[in-house]
Amino acid sequence: MAESQVKNWTNRKSYQKRNLWAGILFGLGFVAFLDETLFHQLLHWHKFYDKSTVAIGLVSDGLFHAFSWFATVGGLYLVADLRRRNALWHKMFWGGKLLGGGAFQLYDGTIQHKVMRIHQIRYHVDIVPYDVVWNGSAIVMIAAGLLLIKSARQNARSAERLVLHAT
Repeated sequence: MAESQVKNWTNRKSYQKRNLWAGILFGLGFVAFLDETLFHQLLHWHKFYDKSTVAIGLVSDGLFHAFSWFATVGGLYLVADLRRRNALWHKMFWGGKLLGGGAFQLYDGTIQHKVMRIHQIRYHVDIVPYDVVWNGSAIVMIAAGLLLIKSARQNARSAERLVLHAT
């Protein structure tokens, strides 16, 4: 194994959690941004907070939009730092993105839609198909993210064994 590859794996292992959190923040922010842009602004299906006036709904959407951008930019800031350190671990980052995006969507679909009832996906339609697709796709994203994270950790263990045998 080349010395640069050994150093790269050492950097990745040292910054494993940062790679994961960069992905989680970016995934959470990106899916929240898509939700807000598509369902709130373009399709007008709901606002972040639908239990008050339209003005309050618009303010809540603005705060939600700001939150999504802070999470996205925070994740990208971590990516830039990881790249600078030659420690960006794409598989771990993608696993985190899927995990963060799926976790946001599942939280939104269960806690905000069903428990808190601050908004629904749509109104005046049979909501069950929407809930199944919304929460089902969240579970698929979470499962795919966890599988990628597990695979990345297995790759790291394999690389460590190669490094030990090469020295």
